[in-house]
Amino acid sequence: MKNLILVFSLLFSGIITAQEWSTSFSDAVKKAKEEQKQVLLVFSGSDWCAPCIKLDAEIWKSSEFKKYAEEHLVLYRADFPRKKKNRLAKDVELANKELADTYNQQGFFPLVLLLDADKNILGKTGYKNVSPLKYIAHLTTFVK
Repeated sequence: MKNLILVFSLLFSGIITAQEWSTSFSDAVKKAKEEQKQVLLVFSGSDWCAPCIKLDAEIWKSSEFKKYAEEHLVLYRADFPRKKKNRLAKDVELANKELADTYNQQGFFPLVLLLDADKNILGKTGYKNVSPLKYIAHLTTFVK
């Protein structure tokens, strides 16, 4: 019985700290307005860009970042995978290309933008070889 309770506790805590990336940019912006948060827009090549993969593993998946994001950010990843098995739906590909045309014309990967709820850029960054807490501190410098 104790083991069963432990298993459910671990599963439940995983659900609570699960990271939620918006499935559409317009939904992310709408949620940011409703919750008075910023949008973290990440341009990523999830299956080919080494710094993108490191950023995901070292920062986005960290418990510190998940906690910070839950309280302060709405997350959207504009992903550009190259492998056939990772292809996105055509409408998502098109939406991400339109975002890139607006916010990432130079094609930098990873590119991390902090936007206000009106889609104005507050700051730009990318991969940094720092701890999650230092990365969060860097992001907070963008908010005036």
